[in-house]
Formats: sequence, structure tokens, C-alpha cells
Amino acid sequence: MLKKIPVKDLQLGMHLHKLEGSWLSHPFWRAKFVLAEPADLQKIRDCGVVDCWIDTARGLDVAAPVVTAVLATVAAVALPALPEVASASAFTTATTTAPESPPPSAAPPSPPRAAQRKSRPMADELKKAAAICQGGREVVLAMFAEARMGRAVQAERCLPLVEDISASVARNPGALVSLARLKSTDDYSFMHSVAVCALMVALSRQLGRSDDECREAGIAGLMHDIGKAVMPLAVLNKPGKLTDDEFATIKTHPERGHALLQDAGSVSAHTLDVVLHHHERIDGCGYPHRVSGDALSVYARMGAICDVYDAITSNRPYKTGWDPAESIERMSAWQGHFDPAMLAAFVRSLGIYPTGSLVRLESQKLAVVVEQNPQTLVAPLVKVFYSLRSQMPITPVLLDLSRPGCSDRIVARHERKEGSAGEFARLDDLWVDPDTLRRMRQPA
Repeated sequence: MLKKIPVKDLQLGMHLHKLEGSWLSHPFWRAKFVLAEPADLQKIRDCGVVDCWIDTARGLDVAAPVVTAVLATVAAVALPALPEVASASAFTTATTTAPESPPPSAAPPSPPRAAQRKSRPMADELKKAAAICQGGREVVLAMFAEARMGRAVQAERCLPLVEDISASVARNPGALVSLARLKSTDDYSFMHSVAVCALMVALSRQLGRSDDECREAGIAGLMHDIGKAVMPLAVLNKPGKLTDDEFATIKTHPERGHALLQDAGSVSAHTLDVVLHHHERIDGCGYPHRVSGDALSVYARMGAICDVYDAITSNRPYKTGWDPAESIERMSAWQGHFDPAMLAAFVRSLGIYPTGSLVRLESQKLAVVVEQNPQTLVAPLVKVFYSLRSQMPITPVLLDLSRPGCSDRIVARHERKEGSAGEFARLDDLWVDPDTLRRMRQPA
């Protein structure tokens, strides 16, 4: 489908069909191609042409501009394999420099050891992940109880759980990180730690880090909110908006958690760093110390993203969680909040449309994302279940959007109507089997 748009709305991934005006007005001898290079996009914007035509059947549409911008960032950012301690300047350079292509004779680099694992089908791993989540709930509950009673937190007791989570993410990266989002509202404080652990491991693997570094990131994720164990329960479990005084109390949890673990002396400096700084922001507007820019470590930047993503996608007593794709879109729009290169890696680890996202197809049907396709972020496996033309449910059908010859594609995430929390309320039934879903939603 051809669509006329302003040149200012062009994004990487769109198929440029025609530039308005004489061919002498623009810098290309050809005009029909997919925009893949940032330099080409900039040339078009600088040439003085105001409007252009794109072919939405052969490239991205403008339906979700923020998500398109994320895709452009993901395509352009070159993320190096990070050393034990990496400086923020490495990421700043990565956000502005396109990756260099290796010479034709160069052999492709070997994947890191953390990525060289036998995969497991999503449905099988979901069952295993549910058991890990149940066990994780008990481990974190016990850890919080010890801290609340003033006992030293014994982090080494959590190592078997982190090993299990790391192994699950290695077998199928999308299973546990997607399933942990479905925690019951009563279990949020405990299961949030399990979810952030899994997200940290998945992000660390995406960054190409070693097995030991992935486990280190997982431990930091599991421990990041330990300071909430000593928060007043009336404030921690309040089913509504906090007062200014209550919020000021909650904002002390990073420092309280840091002190707890420092006194116990059983965790690494990286874990202590994430516990203390996971609410800091790149622009210095976070808390508790308003740390910014190069002063924020790689682990702290990872923790900030993983913590926020799980928080905004989870159901709470006072708020329904956002759709996973909506959360990615919103996080990408928060200027100054996250490290752009780290956020791009996070999107790679989950997908632009993470598992469980509600999406609209070009065929005017709705579908739920069931599993990611590692080769392309915009063509996952989906389950089609609703016709927008007839406004009626249809028999659910699995559709692999990456399959050669598939004529359908995602055009946007589906925006639910304002105040319609019950619309398509049982979406999770389409990608998780009933027994697994029941186990996840059972309160402790």
C-alpha cells in the first residue's frame, strides 16, 4: 500500500517508493529502496524535499512512530561485548556510530559461551519456568522475612535459584521473562525480584557476557529490592497512591538495602551497586543520589531498565499493567531516563513486540505474540483470534510471520479503548496453557 507522508516522518526500515519533485531535487539516482542506513535517511531530510511516498507492504508503516524509532536505534547501535567493568563512554560512542561491516573474507564471530545452549520449545520451557517461579517465590519470601527480622541476609542461599533461572533463560530466553510478568498482585513484592533476575540474565546474554557475568547480573536483579523488606508494611502494601511522606519513605529503600547487604558482607560490589542505584537516571533526575552519565555503571543501567519494565507490565491492586509492547514504546519515549544503547539491547532481548503483546495485523485481525523470531524483531510467531472487520472472535490460529510466503504482518500494537480494562481480558490464555497459568496466579 502506498502512503504519502512528510519527509520528517521517514524512519529506518521504511520502503521509500518515491520522493516528491524532480529527481534533480534529491541525492539518489534510485528512489525505490528500504531505508537501512542512517546516512541515507539524513541525506533525504537535508535535501529540501518536503513529502515522499512509502510502500507499507514492503517496509514499516508510520502507525507506531515510537516503536519505529526503537527499531531504528536497535538497527544502528553497535554494542560491544562488555568487559567486567565498562565505561559509559563505550555506550555513548555506540549510539552515534554505525557498526562497521567485517571484510568479506572474515569469518563470523563465534557466539559467546552463554549463547551456545540447546534451545527448548516455548511450551515445554513455560512449564519448567512456572516451577522455577514457584520455588523462587519461596526463596525470596524467606530472604525478605530474614531481613525484616533483623537477621543477616545470606545471599549464597539464592545461588541455586539464580542458576535455575539462568539455565531456563539459556534454553528459551522468552519463557521465564514473559511468564514472570503474570504474577498475582499479592505476590508482587517477591515475584518482582524473580522477574528482574530473569530480565537481567536475558539482557546480560544479549550483551554477549560470560556465564559468570550473567549469573552476577541475575544475583543483582534478585537482590535489587531487598531494602523493601524493612519498609513499613502499611506503606509497602498500600492499595492506592502514596502520600508525599509515604513516597519519601519508600525512596529510602535503595540505601536501606545497600546497608543490609553491606553489613552481611556476602555479595559483590556489582550487586551492591544495583541495589543502591537501580532508581537513578542517565539525566541525573533519579534517586537516591541523583547520579548521572558516566558515573552510572553498566550494571546499574541494566538494573534501571529491568526494574521499570517489570513494574509497569505487572498488575497491581491499584493499576492494571501495561501491554508489553506499549511498555517498550513508552520507555523509549522517556528522554533522559535510560541509557539508549542499553535500552536498544533490552529491546533485542525481548522483541519490539514481546511475548503476550496484543497486535494488529495488516489483514485487519488481532493477534497475541506467542514467541519471538530471533532473526527479525518485527515478525514473531502470533496467535490470531479476532476479526476487526466483523468485530467477532475467530478460531485461534498460529501464524509464523517470518515464514516465506506469509502475506500478513504486524502494522501496530493494538491500542485498547480508554476505560476498557476488560477488553480481551483473557489474552494470556492464548499463549500459556491453563495449568501453567493457574500455577502462576495462585497466591503464596
